[in-house]
Amino acid sequence: MKKIILFAAITIFGITASNAQGKKAPVKKETPVKAETTKVDGAGIVFENETIDYGTIAHNANGDREFVFVNNGNKALTIESTQGSCGCTVPTKPEGAIAPGAKGKIGVHYATDRVGPFTKTVTVKSNATGNETKVLTIKGTVLPDAPAAEPTKS
Repeated sequence: MKKIILFAAITIFGITASNAQGKKAPVKKETPVKAETTKVDGAGIVFENETIDYGTIAHNANGDREFVFVNNGNKALTIESTQGSCGCTVPTKPEGAIAPGAKGKIGVHYATDRVGPFTKTVTVKSNATGNETKVLTIKGTVLPDAPAAEPTKS
């Protein structure tokens, strides 16, 4: 009788231990997000991101960022103009044509001397087939300077 109880206890213990070790969390395979790779007949433009979030930044911090794009067409892409929605948003466009398959950048500078939340746009005009005007967005919050500490009295 003792052998049967001992055998049953060992069997239950063995099954429990093997189940606990055998279960593994399923592994999630994330597929990388790819820019649209559809080829366009003519010049094309596809941005990696159409919104730049500055997040929360310090007063007078570096306000320079870049929008990266690729010419997904079979003809040269020319950025004709870039225009910020106000004087505090100053974009710069690449000079010259962007060859098919090549990347380009549109720089943008936000004046971080203005405290508070902001959402601004940059309008891009190009010769991209069917996408001649593109509106990009920048957003974030500029924090005020920390108040100066009062001097201690001795």
